[in-house]
Amino acid sequence: MAARHRVEPAQPGKGKRTPGGSQISRLLLAWYGRGHRDLPWRHTRDPYAIWVSEIMLQQTRAQAVIPYYHRFLARFPTIEALAASAEDDVLALWSGLGYYSRARNLRLAAQRIATAGGFPRDYAAIRALPGIGDYTAAAIGSIAFDLPFAVLDGNVLRVVARVANDAGDISAGRTRARFREIAQQWLDPRQPGPFNQALMELGATVCLPRNPLCLVCPLAGCCRARQEGATAQVPVKLRKTAPVHLSGVLLLVRHRGRILLRQRDAATRRMAGFWDLPTPEDLPAAKLGARIGQIRHTITHHHYTLEVRRATVGLPEPDGFRWFTIPQLGEIPYSTTARKAFHLAGIVYNL
Repeated sequence: MAARHRVEPAQPGKGKRTPGGSQISRLLLAWYGRGHRDLPWRHTRDPYAIWVSEIMLQQTRAQAVIPYYHRFLARFPTIEALAASAEDDVLALWSGLGYYSRARNLRLAAQRIATAGGFPRDYAAIRALPGIGDYTAAAIGSIAFDLPFAVLDGNVLRVVARVANDAGDISAGRTRARFREIAQQWLDPRQPGPFNQALMELGATVCLPRNPLCLVCPLAGCCRARQEGATAQVPVKLRKTAPVHLSGVLLLVRHRGRILLRQRDAATRRMAGFWDLPTPEDLPAAKLGARIGQIRHTITHHHYTLEVRRATVGLPEPDGFRWFTIPQLGEIPYSTTARKAFHLAGIVYNL
């Protein structure tokens, strides 16, 4: 069994002792055993399926992930199938989930696993795969292989901060290390997978960022923030980037049932090779038509407001552009803004 994850020494906030780990683990496991969300990746201990779900769940709500998860495993049922895939095929299935480096790293890691002859079974080897950090390695290791490593994501940080009533800045490395040590103390080494899932479930469904459901929380009796009336004050995150608001126009150019898209340059830092709707700057000779509507899109602290308009252009298509039929949209990787614009315009297709 792998060695325990090394962290900085615990430094409990305000000199308080955190409630006993065995008490918390008993309460959490009993609560989780009485009922929780029925999510498809909770019905397997296959490390590949668990890994795919954990990567998809990064920065994405569980309900939004479910259809992508099913489609992805249907298309790539094994690590070997993913390893042998073309990158464009993987990105096409990922379109709409965003953060596309996740998909590229997933494919790259699958190739390494296939070459090695099987999924690694110890924490350090899992952690060394492309795109896998401490949290994902702990989740896969505990659920698939019973490795005793506590997870630490945004939901868990919030639970720890409130139960311990620790006002440390959760964006600081020292605070995160301290919280990881607290979660590790809570973890039941005999049931690390169920414990981690229970802890994440609590943060996702009960210990909410705003208006937490304290009356139904299994840890209410040992939550120091609740006892001291500080639930709304923790967790604390001091470093916050000011939002940037941007606006623009996307053009929906159609001709004989086909849609004109432009491909992002391979040298583009973000989403290289993806297809997108053009802008008026991309097609200065385009004739603008009716306004379809407006979409909003956020990437980290950048908030985009984009007007979608119909347009026409002369033939043939400009360099870097290509016409696609609607069924072909399910075969290519394209941007989330394009997906939102298609939805706005009533363009649908089956994957």
